[in-house]
Amino acid sequence: MADAYDVIVVGGGPAGYPAAIRAAQNGLAVACIDEWRNHDGSAAFGGTCLNAGCIPSKALLESTELYHRLREEFAVHGIRASGVALDLPVMQSRRASIVKKMTDGIAALFKAGGVTPLQGHGRLLPGRRVEFVAHDGTRRELTARHVVLASGSAPIELKVAPFDGKRIIDSWDALELGAVPKRLGVIGAGVIGLELGSVWRRLGSEVVVLEALPQFLATLDQQLAREALRQLTRQGLDIRLGAKVTGARVKDEGVEVSYTDAKGDQRITVDTLIVAVGRRPYTQDLLAPGAGVEVDARGFIPVDDHCRTGAEGIWAVGDCVRGPMLAHKGKEEGVMVADLIAGRYGEVNYRAIPSVIYTAPEIATVGATEEQVKASGRAYKVGLFPFLADGRARALEATAGFVKLIAAEDNDEILGVHIIGPLAGELIAEAVLALEYSASSEDLQRTMHAHPTLTEAVHEAALAADKRSIDSINRR
Repeated sequence: MADAYDVIVVGGGPAGYPAAIRAAQNGLAVACIDEWRNHDGSAAFGGTCLNAGCIPSKALLESTELYHRLREEFAVHGIRASGVALDLPVMQSRRASIVKKMTDGIAALFKAGGVTPLQGHGRLLPGRRVEFVAHDGTRRELTARHVVLASGSAPIELKVAPFDGKRIIDSWDALELGAVPKRLGVIGAGVIGLELGSVWRRLGSEVVVLEALPQFLATLDQQLAREALRQLTRQGLDIRLGAKVTGARVKDEGVEVSYTDAKGDQRITVDTLIVAVGRRPYTQDLLAPGAGVEVDARGFIPVDDHCRTGAEGIWAVGDCVRGPMLAHKGKEEGVMVADLIAGRYGEVNYRAIPSVIYTAPEIATVGATEEQVKASGRAYKVGLFPFLADGRARALEATAGFVKLIAAEDNDEILGVHIIGPLAGELIAEAVLALEYSASSEDLQRTMHAHPTLTEAVHEAALAADKRSIDSINRR
């Protein structure tokens, strides 16, 4: 007799576990299957995000930024320290402890909410049946009225630089290094590459970042991208654009990396090479023949705007479907699907998905870039406000960067907001809310912001769109 549920969620990452919890909140009988295993063999919910991505990387970014500031920046505050030393094992222990508490938290939420946790592999069978293979090898067949596929993604491996887990590593291994590499190579100047490069640069590594594209952060507003390149280069990241890696060989003295750029064939030798060229949908052994769900040429599961697949009662959310591979996007999709299954209203506004890069300064964006608005042909106006003119930023000694707001010329609707500066990932929330409500720049102009705060920079950028900024000269 098969175990029967209202909803089975396959995947317990940031898209899957919220779907399971919300479905249970809606009074449905729910099981959540997840096959994650850590390097030590232990099972955990939370997927890549909690175990090997978002959470551990932010823990290390915070620790290494404090270390860097203590050594390089605190003196200007009148704080002088001598004998500052790095204790990497303690730093790594803190990271691991945070991860453990977060993943244990999901298990506690499942218990409190009545979600049945199943640790092992889930495979969709025909007829809304799911084969569950536990980590100990035992098999069970489950049935459900609805199945939500939330299988996540995995790092892309390059044929010219295959992972060996020691010298040529992926982003997960890069978070667990036990020693600071003297010279570190990073393939890919995207979010993951820049964050990992920043972590190890602050701890003393000489970091070379090789990016195949000739344009830095090509999907971002390019005024923002230029400022980001300037700031990160000043910090010591050696970012080489238009550098296409052609090979990587492990040798006694390190990893010899070959690449081509505008000057021809080049070679560098590094102690460790991180491959961070993006992620691919993880659908390995997820779909049995006849299950009614296929994947496209890029490995994604096709879905409609509400994450329905072509098979009745089968949904897919998160990294395994179209759209940006962001934890918060997956979470909102999971919640939407759980509400739709329960007959409630559910919607995701794909025009208002924020994106954050947790370098220093942080980079955060939402909505259209200036390049996109210009290409659309719509008349627009731009407001720019530098953190140099913000009193709180000066008090923090964090004046690098700016807030850029783009609004339509005809009806003043805010089309995009792009921030590089202190706590940009927090500041962007106001802009996301503004886009969610189709706010105008005047709406932000007339909203009182506390003083002195970093949020005043958002307020002033809105004012600058109409050349009415109080605290800066009104010019691009």
